[in-house]
Parts: sequence; C-alpha cells; structure tokens
Amino acid sequence: MRFTRPRDLLAVALLAGLVAHALLNWVYDTLPPLPTFAGFTLLVIAATDLALAFPLRARIRRVPGTRPVAPLTAARAVVLAKASSVLGAMMGGAWAGALLYVLPVREEFDAAGHDVVSALVGLGCAAALVGAGLWLEHCCKTPDDSRGES
Repeated sequence: MRFTRPRDLLAVALLAGLVAHALLNWVYDTLPPLPTFAGFTLLVIAATDLALAFPLRARIRRVPGTRPVAPLTAARAVVLAKASSVLGAMMGGAWAGALLYVLPVREEFDAAGHDVVSALVGLGCAAALVGAGLWLEHCCKTPDDSRGES
C-alpha cells in the first residue's frame, strides 16, 4: 500500500465538486437551506485523527516510556487515515461545488446567501479532515521507512 498522493485527493475532490454542482443545478430550488454547521461532523473526525496521531507517533518511534505498537493497530490507523483524507477530499469537493453554485445565485434565491456561509464552514472542516488524515498517515510511518510506502 502506498501513502496517499495529493493528486489522488484532488481527483476525488474535482469529481465530487462536479457531481455536487450538477445536482444543485438540477434541484436547488426545491431544497431547504443548508444547515450552517453541517460540516462540523468532519471536524469531529479530524480531532479524533489528531488525538490518535500524536501518541501513535511516539509509540512507533519507540520513545522511552511508551509501549510498542501492535501491527494490527498500526494497520487500522493507516486505514482510518486514508479513509479520512479521501472523505475530506470528497466532502471538500462537494462543498466547493455547492459554493460555486450558490455564489452566483445569491440574488435569485433567498437561501443562497445563508448557504454561502454553510459551504464555507463545510469547506474549512473538510480541509481540516484532509490535513488530519494525512498527518495520521504520516505518523504511521516507521522511522526507517524512507521510500514513503507502508
């Protein structure tokens, strides 16, 4: 398994953005306003990733006073990290697609002005999740892993 590449995340984000923009173009006038803090669930996952990353990094680097990491624990952390970064990219693309749709139609729909704020909050939380996922994945590298593969 290889570490996540930024171009893979960018491809996921672009695809999700295009799909979200197309869907909103089709059904936006029938939707209720987007919840302002809908993206905060992504921030909770990002906080969980960070809470796991720092102790796991110390254990993998075998800092004195820490227990060694079981291989299955490290594998599960890598899977969580990869899933987090892909989910963050997907949701970031979707929120960006929503933002690109609602910005020009603010005058046409009353809810669009509110949805700009929702999309910005969601986009920021998605970016935090991508960053936390990539950091957790980085923390799972073994000290002698210079090629970037696990």
